[in-house]
Amino acid sequence: MLNAPQLQAAYILHTRPYRDTSLLIDAFTAQHGRISLIAKGARGIRGKKSRFKGTLQAFVPLLLSWRGKTDLLSLINAEPHMFPLPPLTGPLLACGFYLNELLTYLLYRYDPYPELFHAYQTTLYRLFDNPMFALRLFEKKLLAELGYALSLNKESRTHQALLPHQFYQFIPSQGLVDCFNQSIPQQFIFSGASLLAMHHESWDTPSHLLDAKRLFRLALNYLLEGKTIRSRELFIPS
Repeated sequence: MLNAPQLQAAYILHTRPYRDTSLLIDAFTAQHGRISLIAKGARGIRGKKSRFKGTLQAFVPLLLSWRGKTDLLSLINAEPHMFPLPPLTGPLLACGFYLNELLTYLLYRYDPYPELFHAYQTTLYRLFDNPMFALRLFEKKLLAELGYALSLNKESRTHQALLPHQFYQFIPSQGLVDCFNQSIPQQFIFSGASLLAMHHESWDTPSHLLDAKRLFRLALNYLLEGKTIRSRELFIPS
């Protein structure tokens, strides 16, 4: 049983209609990780306004409580928490959807990720300043939290320090290794200088950010095992 009669910090990742009046919800919580909820009557009953109306929105910090004995929990209460973000619109909205899809597909239910929750919350605010930088930081943190932290300063086989002027190949099952084969597709090749910039999170040049996007996407695609992140189709500059 995963009862939470006391309000818990959470964000809505995804909602979809259920039967005539209810919603099925995927939520990301600070203490319990990703959970699945049913919000009974959330869409209104016979013209009556739901007590959840306008509350169960993505990217809004919430406090939720629930009860239940199965994988699908019943939402008891939901209320705003902290000062909300300005609405995400345009490319920033696509960035938010991207974050939510990653969490929905990659997190096991009911595994707590308190540091990742904080990183998600921080990333939503960072989007307004520098979305590319914010997404790369979050992707790096997500990979680490999933047990797939990339060694960005040492070669994975020899554990020798990466050299800025050398080039390295990314092998999803192994990491970054010395590149000796000239026939390797360019998308898997990275300069030591770019990898060291990722390690120090000092992405001062557009090329370093683009390399980080390419590397983290390769790593995440490996973990997604063929699942499609549809929000990637909505925007280009991420």
